[in-house]
Amino acid sequence: MKLLVTGGAGFIGSAVVRLAVSRGHEVVNLDALTYAANLANVAQVTNSPLYRFEHADLRDRPALDRIFAAHRPDAVMHLAAESHVDRSIDGPAEFVRTNVVGTCTLLEEARRYWREMDDEARAGFRFLHVSTDEVFGSLGPEGQFHEETPYRPNSPYSASKAGSDHLARAWHHTYGLPVLVTHCSNNYGPCQFPEKLIPLMVLSALQGRPLPVYGRGENVRDWLYVEDHVDALLAVLERGRVGETYAIGGGCERRNLDVVRAVCRTLDELCPDPALGSRERLIRFVEDRPGHDLRYAIDAGKIARELGWRPRESFESGLRRTVQWYLENAAWCERVLSGAYRMERLGAGAGV
Repeated sequence: MKLLVTGGAGFIGSAVVRLAVSRGHEVVNLDALTYAANLANVAQVTNSPLYRFEHADLRDRPALDRIFAAHRPDAVMHLAAESHVDRSIDGPAEFVRTNVVGTCTLLEEARRYWREMDDEARAGFRFLHVSTDEVFGSLGPEGQFHEETPYRPNSPYSASKAGSDHLARAWHHTYGLPVLVTHCSNNYGPCQFPEKLIPLMVLSALQGRPLPVYGRGENVRDWLYVEDHVDALLAVLERGRVGETYAIGGGCERRNLDVVRAVCRTLDELCPDPALGSRERLIRFVEDRPGHDLRYAIDAGKIARELGWRPRESFESGLRRTVQWYLENAAWCERVLSGAYRMERLGAGAGV
């Protein structure tokens, strides 16, 4: 199968590219190479005859037209997005431009391309739209998100993703485009840009910097190792029912404070620093971010029943693999942090 993967130089997208190529799929990686993208994330497949790269923006319709015509994909896996909640608080407009306008442009180009296929190719074509559990808003102390949970996005990021979800569903129901949608819980693992919680804590703790925890660290997330997630995405693409939604979760609920403590303990074991002692002493509670959702949790029963998918990694095993990767890839971290982002506080609501 030939896959067009959008955002394939990003965190989750690059994991999709690596896994798909390893399984014998041809992959065309379409990425605009914005700040969080990094072609080093796909270095291990760059020389594969199964891999191609296209530098393009989702909003550039002529570029999309050229890419579809040149590569003739059998499926689209749409992962390109602005994804950081804190950045969306400081600058929401870019999230609307990329996540909503960009998705609309891609859907329109995919629809045009699909309509021009022969009958056999049309029947096999798929458009997988990858989304987040954040579109559902915040849970209380009980319950889980599932495929029928009503939308209640609370941040500019989640609102923009909700908008893109609705577009994808509308293109299926109105035009017949063979769309599938997934909602995942919080991802972590190798190659994640260090504005996100786990890599930010790992790199800050290695430098002996303060470890900022919003509020009292009581916010709860369901953590999903990225390689488990992309395995689920390929299962949905290959075996999922067109028009359906699949919720993908790791079954690993943790308070943010407990996540940070686990990072500290893992680093103290794998990379002890006698001068620092226990890295938990670096934890600092800071003012919470605006509109911070209390709890997310995913019921992944549907994908388990229908497609036989279950996560392989526990939070502890996945975290250990993640920390080890950052310890072994200091050069990657240095290159990532050589630009404008220096692990400063984002999302205080001061942006425009």
